[in-house]
Amino acid sequence: MAHAIRFHETGGPDVLEWETVEVGDPGPGEVRIRHEAVGLNFADTYFRTGLYPAPLPAGMGVEAAGVIEAVGPGVTDFREGDRVTYTGSPLGAYSTERVMDAAHLIALPDAIPFDTAAAMTMRGLTAAYLLRRIHPLEAGDTVLLHAAAGGVGLIFCQWAKRLGINVIGTTSSDEKAEVARSYGCAEVIVHTREDIAERVRELTDGAGVPVVFDSVGASTHRSSLDSLARRGLLVAFGTASGPIPPISAMDLAVKGSLFVTRPALADYIADPVERAELANELFAQVAAGDIEIEINQRYALADAERAHRDLEAGISVGSSVFSL
Repeated sequence: MAHAIRFHETGGPDVLEWETVEVGDPGPGEVRIRHEAVGLNFADTYFRTGLYPAPLPAGMGVEAAGVIEAVGPGVTDFREGDRVTYTGSPLGAYSTERVMDAAHLIALPDAIPFDTAAAMTMRGLTAAYLLRRIHPLEAGDTVLLHAAAGGVGLIFCQWAKRLGINVIGTTSSDEKAEVARSYGCAEVIVHTREDIAERVRELTDGAGVPVVFDSVGASTHRSSLDSLARRGLLVAFGTASGPIPPISAMDLAVKGSLFVTRPALADYIADPVERAELANELFAQVAAGDIEIEINQRYALADAERAHRDLEAGISVGSSVFSL
């Protein structure tokens, strides 16, 4: 029998339940996948707490990698036995197997192991659109990246360095700062003992940075705005510390005619052609060893409650996966 993590009410990690589930045959346009590894992302906690509403009861997770076991009528791009990965699907990735729409799938090259795919598909595609689609960054530019030692952060730092972009990263500890530096972060600010905006101004001779990439949200958005150069852009792509409160348009004017965007990965991979372009660029660099994906935490899928507790406690470094 197949198993899955499900939740029947919103709340803390204890609402996650390990259940036996029945997985049927795929319908038109669908496939049945046997998961080999499942991704663990901070965004998963948003669904569990209700920040992102979902009809209940519901499955959990949107990212996994595995093998197609059956295809439904009308599926032409994939066949039984294909290796695939996905992110941004309907909830239900925290499972040993599932039936899902084939439109969400990305073909996985043989050179990419399943656990690597589960650890990087969402994080890697996020780093890809941040660096390649949001703002026309050029070699020599300097940017600020919060949570530089996180899963997205470590991929971002490596990719940015290859593009010649200097990253000033923030971390919560000296240990995490060393990790960020080892992955290509040019400068690191330990925000628990340093003023972020003040330090950014010091590192940029008072100018500030043209772009700030902020996945933390409520606790960092002020320092992010104060770190920007004139006509700079705040890319608020996450809310790990809570939602960003309303930002006054007048504040943006006073601080230098600033811009703010709140992008979501889904809108950068909705087009299959663009999704394939970003994925192929990511996979090529990982396969070549130019971007290293280090999995620092591994959990059994049945241990999802502990995984969520670790995630929310901020003790995770880099990527985490559920191994099946």
